[in-house]
Amino acid sequence: MKIKDTPKVDRPQEKLYKYGPKKLKDAELLAIILRTGTKGENVIELSKKIIRKFAKRFGDLSVEDLRGIKGLGKTKAAQLVAAFELADRYRTKEKSQILSPKAIFESVVDIRKSKREQLIALYLDTRNREIQREIISIGTINANLIHPREVFEPAVKNLAASIIIVHNHPSEDTEPSKDDLAITDQLVRAGKIMGIEIIDHIIVSESEYYSFADHGKISS
Repeated sequence: MKIKDTPKVDRPQEKLYKYGPKKLKDAELLAIILRTGTKGENVIELSKKIIRKFAKRFGDLSVEDLRGIKGLGKTKAAQLVAAFELADRYRTKEKSQILSPKAIFESVVDIRKSKREQLIALYLDTRNREIQREIISIGTINANLIHPREVFEPAVKNLAASIIIVHNHPSEDTEPSKDDLAITDQLVRAGKIMGIEIIDHIIVSESEYYSFADHGKISS
């Protein structure tokens, strides 16, 4: 059956208009890109065939690969390759936003070079991507001077799922002090009560960093 012969409410494009893309099956989404099928095969059937054959390698398909599908012309093959490549690029960009200790170290050049201790908090969403960054303290980092409220108020305001704490050691020695350990323990315990996890505390110098998580000093 041709797509134009199916009830209008069952056509992929009409379903997308009405329900949005998340309600469509993979073959229906692909059918919208292809628009038409081939001789003896409607666009949904063609889409299902492409998915069965190539679903595990959409990101590195070539026009020549797709031309191996009977009836799939050069133009349609190019459209699909372009769509898959665009989706792959944005998926890669999204993954690259996920923070690692090294990425954070590289992003805090200002405090790495500071002659005064500074403590900042990075507020993350449910996929560990930064949504906000706040300076919590400038000056001596002392467990008696850092109140959990100062760290968690912005977390609540920004609907953060978790937090990474970062501070610098102007001395260049990134080993945690007793105060660093006390602050971390205090914030981790407060986070458990708040339901907002402290996932790392990173101490940075101009050339090095120390990750509590990497050293097993953050308890979940």
